[in-house]
Amino acid sequence: MEFRPCIDLHNGEVKQIVGGSLQDLGDRATENFRSGKGAGYYAQLFRDAGLKGGHVILLNAKDSPYYEKTRAQALEALRTFPGGLQVGGGITPESATEYLDAGASHVIVTSYVFHDGMVDTERIRKMREAVGKEHLVLDLSCKRVVTEDGQDRYLVVTDRWQNLTRTEVTPQLLEQLSADCDEFLIHAVDVEGKAKGPEQEVLKILARVQGIPVTYAGGVASVADLRRIGETGEGRIHVCVGSALDLYGGKLEFQKVLSVCREYTISSVR
Repeated sequence: MEFRPCIDLHNGEVKQIVGGSLQDLGDRATENFRSGKGAGYYAQLFRDAGLKGGHVILLNAKDSPYYEKTRAQALEALRTFPGGLQVGGGITPESATEYLDAGASHVIVTSYVFHDGMVDTERIRKMREAVGKEHLVLDLSCKRVVTEDGQDRYLVVTDRWQNLTRTEVTPQLLEQLSADCDEFLIHAVDVEGKAKGPEQEVLKILARVQGIPVTYAGGVASVADLRRIGETGEGRIHVCVGSALDLYGGKLEFQKVLSVCREYTISSVR
């Protein structure tokens, strides 16, 4: 189990927000933390710690007046830690190359590969041709929906977690899409930024993924939460901690997170 750090960028600043609160109109979000330091500072910190595979996320739409400031911060982070960070947020085949040239190891894509609420295989093909499977992460962040018969389903959300698709996150979907990407990133949006524990049912789905890295984000607030993820995924599910991390104003110590993740990484190899 690897710790995968995050650098979330909104309105040109490093922030931690409540995921479901993000609104393009007015560039509003409920903030848990706003940093006085730039994205390059955090990229250097993660580089010094040897933490590859973290993600830089642009949380402004391209028509936002803040977009260029947010984009500049993202590029600064990538150039500070070349080959060590992934980047996502409005990525298309046309824009992906710029981020890879700036130092991104992967581009993270959600909205582009969905059309009319469903996965668009032609758009996945175009993205693969643009960057190569080895540089592509599919972000299938999801929200819980209760069906008429009382069953929980987790549907992919796009456009900065604002639009619900008709695509359900299942082990079968992840197996199908694993042929098209190098990794998966899954935010459990209902608990994202709330530091009240991970979405256990999402973890159960991810635990069934074999042969491809998958990173879970959302709600992690304690060592007990880290251990729950480590045990559920038998060390295979990587984890992101945002608002609860002391680097972002939380109480969970950065070094303690690394220590716990290392335990499960070692145990999963044995």
